[in-house]
Amino acid sequence: MTNPPTLGLDIAKLKFNACLIRQGGKFRHRVFPNTEAGFSQLSEWLEQQGAGRVHACLEATGAYGDSLAAYLHERGHTVSVVNPAAIKAYAQSRLSRTKNDRVDAALIAGFCAERRPPAWQPPAPELRELQALVRRLDSLVEMRTMEENRLSSGVVVEAVRESVEEHVAYLSEQIKRTEALIRSHIDRHPGLRRQRELLDSIPGIGEATAAALLAEVPDIKQYKSARQVAAFAGLVPRERQSGSSVRGRVRLSKIGNARLRKALYFPAVTAIRCSPFFQSWAEGLRQRGKSKMAVIGAVMRKLVHLAYGVLKTGRPFDPEWSQKVKTA
Repeated sequence: MTNPPTLGLDIAKLKFNACLIRQGGKFRHRVFPNTEAGFSQLSEWLEQQGAGRVHACLEATGAYGDSLAAYLHERGHTVSVVNPAAIKAYAQSRLSRTKNDRVDAALIAGFCAERRPPAWQPPAPELRELQALVRRLDSLVEMRTMEENRLSSGVVVEAVRESVEEHVAYLSEQIKRTEALIRSHIDRHPGLRRQRELLDSIPGIGEATAAALLAEVPDIKQYKSARQVAAFAGLVPRERQSGSSVRGRVRLSKIGNARLRKALYFPAVTAIRCSPFFQSWAEGLRQRGKSKMAVIGAVMRKLVHLAYGVLKTGRPFDPEWSQKVKTA
């Protein structure tokens, strides 16, 4: 079966560059506005090029490409949303020295044609709403932390201090409101509610972390193993060793979902401090010479493995069971 033409998409806030590789290796470029009207123009252009169904590829760089990815998927095109690090590595392998939107779109198209990355599936509507709420909560907490840091640094002007204090109070109110919206949203969907209960059974994972896990890993069944989920989060070890002269310290790869890593950091710290299961496990790592941060990273990865286990099996966390069942 002949592979469909590939379409590389370099997405920006107001526009996107498209590069179509037609049969025979010919490149066609076009720029469109990042709007519904621009999406329709893209469809018309593809028809003019005789492309029919294409394999479209874009980087996972935020919300700017979500609507376009969903639009193309709804119209029967294959869509892949890939890690930007993969495109960067591909560009380096091609010794690409020029970087602009047109070149980036061509690189993405070339990557898609050579590697044929897996197809992306849009999350269900309730998961898209949960993701939007969780990410809004994360932004609100970040803004409040910035304002609290301003206060702690010592604001001299009284009017400015009052303004910052009022903003902190407003953000705190919005945080409580958004937390209630997240809780209510999950409660209204039995599937999400059951998944939250399963995740909540794991030491260190509470409602907020459970919501973040469900939002950032919307379909656990698409992963074949817990290690794949850990890799998606950038929590797998990365060795740095070559011959006998280069023996760097093993670190987390951090090539993956930064929001998921951020959501798991404090739960890992809490689990080490409060859970006998994790205390015993972490102590074994320390006795093997692991540093404090290495232990925390390992516990974050363990939380992902346990989350995968409870969601995959539908059974709540059990310390005895978790020792026997291989989740990776």
